Amino acid sequence: MIGIIVFAVIGLVLLFPVVMTRLAKRKLAQLERAKATIANHEARLAAEERAKNTIVPADHGLLLGSELVLDDEPGPEEEAVLAAAKGGDWRPAAAHLAVDGSANVRWIRQRSLALLAAEDDTWLRAWRAERPQDPTAALLHADALVYLAWNIRTSARANQVTREQFEGFHRVLLEAAEAAEAAAALAPADDPNPWVVQISIAMGLNWSNDRFRQVWSELAERDPYHWAAHARALQYWCAKWHGSHELMHGFIDGAIAAAPAGSLLAPIKLEAYFEQFGQDREKLTAWQRPEVGAALDAALADVAAADPDHPRIRYARGWLAYALSRAGRPTEALEQYRALGRFIPQPFTNFNDPRQSFIDLRIDAVQGAVAAARRKA
Repeated sequence: MIGIIVFAVIGLVLLFPVVMTRLAKRKLAQLERAKATIANHEARLAAEERAKNTIVPADHGLLLGSELVLDDEPGPEEEAVLAAAKGGDWRPAAAHLAVDGSANVRWIRQRSLALLAAEDDTWLRAWRAERPQDPTAALLHADALVYLAWNIRTSARANQVTREQFEGFHRVLLEAAEAAEAAAALAPADDPNPWVVQISIAMGLNWSNDRFRQVWSELAERDPYHWAAHARALQYWCAKWHGSHELMHGFIDGAIAAAPAGSLLAPIKLEAYFEQFGQDREKLTAWQRPEVGAALDAALADVAAADPDHPRIRYARGWLAYALSRAGRPTEALEQYRALGRFIPQPFTNFNDPRQSFIDLRIDAVQGAVAAARRKA
């Protein structure tokens, strides 16, 4: 009898962990199902909330969300050039960059090719081997090294970047600095772009303000209103890099004051406020401050005076649409959304979900503009 009891006790002891494990798994499965149910419920509520805020875009001179495209997506011509380069043929790229335009236009055309070369530069090395004195290829090489360096570092915050990543980042940027000097030596004397490429190098290698001013002096002597140079320099002078709010605003204010109407430097001031408000963790109501309103008025005047085909017109309208929406000026914001047509530009392209961010603020502008019109009626 005692043996039977002992056997039973031993059996229960051995069975206990199995039973508890099964119970734990069952509870975990129940918990996961509960989480999924809650998530589905929240998603349904969010969808219902969005449905309340939908509009009929065509009723307001706008395109459907499905028809919108990101502004930085390559067009057909650029796609063909990139495809040829991926296949090893650099000649279409050379022809694409030989366009007879401003330094700013050449800089814009170079970007996608530099990004490609940062991933695979086989075609660029072939180009340089065949034409070692080609200034366009030399500049593209320097720019590609800058993109490669930033790819190594990633866009993570400094405390999330490993020592190995930082070492690779600085090593490649030093190569880029040498390549930029070589490109400057080959370039025509009036070409500012070998100095434009040095702005990102200055940021990454922590060049002093005085050294940066020397680079800027060389650049501005060749093209005092180079749009991309000013946009990049704004980042150097902002508080999160090597400047401060005061230095950043002082830089762009001086540039705007010296520039002719239609330069589209004035909308960069809106990006400066975006940097400031983000750095200081300001509430969205900061966009309603009087100084921002003055900057918006100046940017609107700059856009009105600009060539409709200015290569940065969509950037300007994108920042106006965003800032006017945040500033509580929906009727003016709606005008910018209409003028943008199918393009989603900065600052929306910097957000995690550019399309939804763009559509959400566009809806706000439509609803605000409609309400304003009713009040006036």
